[in-house]
Amino acid sequence: MRRANVMARATNGHRPLALTSPKQRQGSLFEQQACQFLQRQGLVLIAQNWQQPKIGELDLVMLEIGQTWSTLVFIEVRQRLRSSFGDAALSVTKAKQRKIIKTAKYFLQQHSEYAHFECRFDVIAYNIERATSNIANNDKNNNDKNNIAEHSTASYQPEWLSGAFMATAW
Repeated sequence: MRRANVMARATNGHRPLALTSPKQRQGSLFEQQACQFLQRQGLVLIAQNWQQPKIGELDLVMLEIGQTWSTLVFIEVRQRLRSSFGDAALSVTKAKQRKIIKTAKYFLQQHSEYAHFECRFDVIAYNIERATSNIANNDKNNNDKNNIAEHSTASYQPEWLSGAFMATAW
């Protein structure tokens, strides 16, 4: 299946996010890294930052293509600077899961060409505190380990949770 055949239209009433705050720009960098990581694993990008106004946003929508099957994968990208409130993957609460599932339903309604695919919900998590402490130990001149902008996001390893949650009332 060629990429041109599986790309969702970027237009269709959905505008890209305006990345105004440093946190939004940082999140966008991690989403880009997650997308590249998943593409190296063989997934095909369908949509990025797909929004349904007043409902929610999907970080990444990708297609995993096998020999005899294809799965539409909705991916939430999360990052945590500090682990005092738990791992980044744990920040995808039940409420957030419901919101992602609801948004995914809207995506499928508007892109019926994907309605026949199996669907899966994954999480890509970045735990920055662990990575920055490793970077800080290797870089004696780095006095602010919270400033991840000084380092490429490539320094942070993604944790891929395939099938992280299920849509029970799909």
